Amino acid sequence: MAKLNRIEIGFEGGPVVPAKLDEGQLKDLRKALKNGDSPHEFTSGDETVILDLNKVIFIRIDANESKVGF
Repeated sequence: MAKLNRIEIGFEGGPVVPAKLDEGQLKDLRKALKNGDSPHEFTSGDETVILDLNKVIFIRIDANESKVGF
């Protein structure tokens, strides 16, 4: 199973959407953001997400460090 990166996608106006992407999906999302390819579609878990990249303010990528406790 591919390693999944936990990300948060922040939108204009304040909403934040969490997702889990593998390395290929994350690379594709970064490329789409750089090129302005909107809308962008990906699958996270059993959901399909379609983003209007013109409304995205930030992408936060978890460092994937192991965490114990709170």
